[in-house]
Amino acid sequence: MEETNKVLVVDDEDRIRRLIRMYLEREEFEVEEAEDGTEALEMAMNDTYSVILLDIMMPGMNGIDVCKEIRKEKETPIIMLTAKGEESNRVQGFEVGADDYIVKPFSPREVVLRVKAILRRMSASQFEQSSLPPKDILSFPHLTIDHDAHRVTADGTEVGLTPKEYELLCFLAKSPDKVFHREDLLKEVWHYEFFGDLRTVDTHVKRLREKLSQVSEQAAKMIVTVWGVGYKFEVDDN
Repeated sequence: MEETNKVLVVDDEDRIRRLIRMYLEREEFEVEEAEDGTEALEMAMNDTYSVILLDIMMPGMNGIDVCKEIRKEKETPIIMLTAKGEESNRVQGFEVGADDYIVKPFSPREVVLRVKAILRRMSASQFEQSSLPPKDILSFPHLTIDHDAHRVTADGTEVGLTPKEYELLCFLAKSPDKVFHREDLLKEVWHYEFFGDLRTVDTHVKRLREKLSQVSEQAAKMIVTVWGVGYKFEVDDN
């Protein structure tokens, strides 16, 4: 690794922080730790991290609130750490801008792979943006995606999306009428090759549709479910 990537690990359990640190440092990551939400927020706002691993359930300020505050100022990739049975919390995490989640108990190797996947995605996105023409806009009836401004508008009204919702929409919209399996989306949008819960895709599509439908039902209907297969972006020219 040519440059050091710094990761912030946030969990109130010392043994979990030590375990993650050990595996990340083996891969030449620089690791810093926070044991509660208040400390994590202060560190995240005052320093620059490549990725933040953030436990949801912590005493005091929980991971959802920390993520929400970070997103007001920064787009640092955030992976939430959740316990089994906390699906509602995971959905909350996506709503406030989390990029991914890992369910406890987890394999430390999985954590390393997820971190590397996010960094590859960020690197690819930066390269893509640097290679874009002067103005990169996808325009459809009822929906416009301005990639330069990182802005989505439906029937003329701007739609607030999390980074991952935006990326998913862009990916689908770049290939109208092409059907993507959920596994394909996990690989291409989340860069999962070995791990990944298909519900991650379903949850993001659901949230994306809900946000679009609040502004334009027609725009929301452009994301079509192909039952038993996956999803596609369908353009109605009428």
